[in-house]
Amino acid sequence: MNVLVTGGAGFIGSHIVDRLIAEGHRVVVVDNISTGKEEQIHPDAVFYRTDLTRPELREVFEKEKPEFVIHQAAQIHVNTSVEDPAFDASVNILGTINLLEACRNVGVRKVVYASSAAVYGNPETLPLDERHPVRPLSGYGVSKYTVEHYLNVYRHLYGISFTALRYANVYGIRQDPRGEGGVISIFVDRVLRGLPMTIHGDGEQTRDYIYVEDVARANLAALEAGDGEILNIGTGRQSSLNEVLRLFREITGQDVEAVYGPERPGDIRHSVFDISKARRVLGWEPKVSLEEGLRKTVEYYREQYRTMDTDR
Repeated sequence: MNVLVTGGAGFIGSHIVDRLIAEGHRVVVVDNISTGKEEQIHPDAVFYRTDLTRPELREVFEKEKPEFVIHQAAQIHVNTSVEDPAFDASVNILGTINLLEACRNVGVRKVVYASSAAVYGNPETLPLDERHPVRPLSGYGVSKYTVEHYLNVYRHLYGISFTALRYANVYGIRQDPRGEGGVISIFVDRVLRGLPMTIHGDGEQTRDYIYVEDVARANLAALEAGDGEILNIGTGRQSSLNEVLRLFREITGQDVEAVYGPERPGDIRHSVFDISKARRVLGWEPKVSLEEGLRKTVEYYREQYRTMDTDR
């Protein structure tokens, strides 16, 4: 396959690129390096440094003529979408329209799209399945959901197939704790620097944490299955912050300190996905347990931090 990956220098995108190349596919990466890192791009990938919103994107498509697109690039910060909703929409909505027009012009067969749990808003029932009401609480959630509609329109008007994958809380190696970092990458950073973990509330709030390699496998599965489908990608397991803290203590052998503070206004108390549809439609199953994923992540960053200390 000839596959173009937007955001292929980023946390999730770079893992997808690695897996595609390992399976023998030709890969083109488009990334503006605003949050991604050029050194994370597989050396066998063709790389273009450009932006979703720029006219040059169509030139890349005309030159490379991809059959498939895996669309990971986005404005990823919820806070940014609240403070500057026009910027969020310009990247996530208008940038994706520019991408879809490029797809249409060269006859792309399918787009696999990175959507988000943020589309759901506050859960009314758990576990969350794809029929749950969609009531996003931020511009980011709105923009992610809006693109799902555009994908459906382009499918009906131009025959471009799609699969939209709504991610739970993705974690793992290459996630920048000071950039797009989720709670686990922030925790890893603080633990390895000998700082206490900060927990807002009592620590019993839960999320569905999924390891990045499992997400990459879901994207590859969606290249050949799930046409026209919207699918939850998680583990189907709730884990509290206190459980994460306990696992960090076991994995590191350190008495990791936690500082508990007041709950943050607007935080969702509990969230977990029903992933039965993804299992059925993609033939996909998460393989990495939270303990194994945390261990891999801690070991990777422990070596990274050791190297940084040596360089100093």
